[in-house]
Amino acid sequence: MKILYANKYFFRNGGSEVVMFDEIALMKSMGVEVIHFSMSDPRNLPSPTAAYFVSSRDYQSRSIVSSLESAASFVHSPEAVRKISALIRAEQPDLLHCHNIYHQLTPSIISAAANLDIPVVLTFHDLKPVCPVYTQMREGAPCTKCAPSRFENVLLHKCGGHSLPKRLLLWLEARYHQAAGSYQNVSAFVAPSRFLRDAVAARFSTSRIECIPNGIDLSGIEVVPSDQGYVLYFGRITADKGVATLLQAHADDGAKWRLVVAGTGPQLNEYRQRFPMAEFTGFLSGSALGSCIDQAAVVVVPSEMTENCSMAIIEAMAHGKPVVASHIGGNPELVRDGETGFLFPPKHRHSLTERIQLLLGDADLRKRFGAAARKVIEEEYTIAAHGQALLALYTSLVQRRKHPAVAATATQLPVNAEAGSSPL
Repeated sequence: MKILYANKYFFRNGGSEVVMFDEIALMKSMGVEVIHFSMSDPRNLPSPTAAYFVSSRDYQSRSIVSSLESAASFVHSPEAVRKISALIRAEQPDLLHCHNIYHQLTPSIISAAANLDIPVVLTFHDLKPVCPVYTQMREGAPCTKCAPSRFENVLLHKCGGHSLPKRLLLWLEARYHQAAGSYQNVSAFVAPSRFLRDAVAARFSTSRIECIPNGIDLSGIEVVPSDQGYVLYFGRITADKGVATLLQAHADDGAKWRLVVAGTGPQLNEYRQRFPMAEFTGFLSGSALGSCIDQAAVVVVPSEMTENCSMAIIEAMAHGKPVVASHIGGNPELVRDGETGFLFPPKHRHSLTERIQLLLGDADLRKRFGAAARKVIEEEYTIAAHGQALLALYTSLVQRRKHPAVAATATQLPVNAEAGSSPL
């Protein structure tokens, strides 16, 4: 079997890339041939198919509505369609697996593959298909108004920012791909959490959604019995990750406990200036990040956006660390409150501080929670279990493509249903 993986970044930019690269390595170890499709970038890892990658586009650094060409490519990329079609014809993959493809690659590549009779799997890393702004958050509170394909709400509210042209473009993007049937051409969706599966069920038939949690390779991770007593946040440093809430809680408590913040992002320099009592390490990965987690007493995941299946939580628990996480999205599926860590209401600094202080003041509690956390990962979130479930899905879809009559007789299920869908 040959699988084509598509993701707009081909370097470890965030959680979706971590998941994809882990899957690529796992599939290779299982004898599956793998090829890649992405965007050109000097940070990319080497790829034999890099010549097919699309031109670099950074919609964060300039206005996406500054030109008609830029706005049009944000919605539909003719270059991505042309290049992935050429790649498919040249390499003849059995299946396309899409991860984070929005804006730079666009969901138009799904239809391009389907037109060449290639089944498509799409992993949900966020809520983009049911929320034009990804998060299902409006003015700091959960919002599901757009979920049943009622995308006009992004125009009525300022969840997409104060710029009306930008909100109009987000609405147009959502409506375009609905009318074009981009998601109807997906053979199967992968939801890494029950939360996300249920969230997208407002639009897509549950018969097309497989719940396959993210996994982690435990072979190189041993639980360290001691720690250096500090609180750790690691990940992207952005406003919606709740880092400012953690930093302010630390400052409000007089910096009585040591706080280490590992990562980079658009708010890094601002937070460094505003919160000088915290320690900022910059971006860490590999053994450096592993060592940082090993020596932490507590890991905090203070997200204020709807998390899916947080790899930060999974990695912390794999290292046997208690986690204090916001009670939002898929976090409660990972953190068992009072058993492997604590949950707290998003943005609630006082509750966050209470839970941190409780764990810092009780080494035995930390060890008990950490051991329970590691056991949960061993039983439910290994990379091997993730890989077996994914390979079984690939195999069933490839067999359905090769023997459509047999598959149709066996299932008798519609594969193009979109709950609540309507044309433009």
